Amino acid sequence: MQGFFRSIYDWLLRMFWYVGARASSRSSGGRCVRATEMDVTMVGLQNAGKSSLLRVLAGGEFTVDSIPTIGFNTKRVQKGHVTLKCWDLGGQPRFRPMWERYCRGVNAIVYIVDAADRQSLTASTDELRDLVSKPTLEGIPLLVLGNKSDLPDVLSVDELIDAMELKSITKREVSCYGISAKEETNLDAVLRWLIARSNR
Repeated sequence: MQGFFRSIYDWLLRMFWYVGARASSRSSGGRCVRATEMDVTMVGLQNAGKSSLLRVLAGGEFTVDSIPTIGFNTKRVQKGHVTLKCWDLGGQPRFRPMWERYCRGVNAIVYIVDAADRQSLTASTDELRDLVSKPTLEGIPLLVLGNKSDLPDVLSVDELIDAMELKSITKREVSCYGISAKEETNLDAVLRWLIARSNR
């Protein structure tokens, strides 16, 4: 049943973007309109599940990464007529200073938190605060994802918002979802949120 509804959603999404592209083609004298491409940077502490999430979004299977990302990975995620160019940056302390550089000028910043690891929450919050304080990143939409919602004793979305004081982050749009890369929970909502910001 879930597969049926997903196929209906995908069909509707393709129709929506087809109609939009056709209208754009008419307004540009009938010339072929290229697909929209947007840049997304995914950051967060090590072991938050960034690489696993990106692999699943790109159509691959879920696997637990035993080797942390060194530097960065990049993948393209195709959804309808929108291509998301996603940067997955290493979360170890030595790589965090480069987060700001790779977040400049992107359509959205996705900050991933291991919502089942309460001990790392303070460090994760501090790193997010430092990142969004950078003047070069002002105004870029922020999506915070509490990953690993399939695990026990996980923080709810409301608990994550309160613990990370997300409501106090200003000068940008901020959203927060609970997800599971392993169970593919809420990933369609994540893609819809990102696609809605493709023209910003």
